[in-house]
Amino acid sequence: MKIDIERLGLREIPVDPETLFSFPEGIAGFEDCKRFKLFHEEGKPTVFWLQSLDRSEVLFPIVAPGMLDIEYQIELSDADCALLGLESIDDAAVVVIVYRSEAADGRIAANARSPLILNLKNRRGMQKILHEVHPTLLYRAR
Repeated sequence: MKIDIERLGLREIPVDPETLFSFPEGIAGFEDCKRFKLFHEEGKPTVFWLQSLDRSEVLFPIVAPGMLDIEYQIELSDADCALLGLESIDDAAVVVIVYRSEAADGRIAANARSPLILNLKNRRGMQKILHEVHPTLLYRAR
């Protein structure tokens, strides 16, 4: 299988079907997108890309929350764990979708209220919409 990643100008990228992530419920606003390839550009291992195989124009830049000084304590329900097929917390990874904010002069912002939870063992994912977020302040001295 080969895909084109138009937004990055990449053509005929080989994809091993065994490396795809499945999002059974899709991602908010893109519920029809169920299959994704996770990759990063050579030499840029901090930003990963989640490319939909169901709609080639759907591509999300994602990062580990720690890259943006975001920390989570997310409680997954039994239904969430079943959806992910999650047997061990060690198999889970949390990432956030980032974007350029028009309201903040083009700065990078993150969708911190709806992180993605990835089961790295079986390659299943879900978006966890957080209805109650209790922010804490973290001050860093330089």
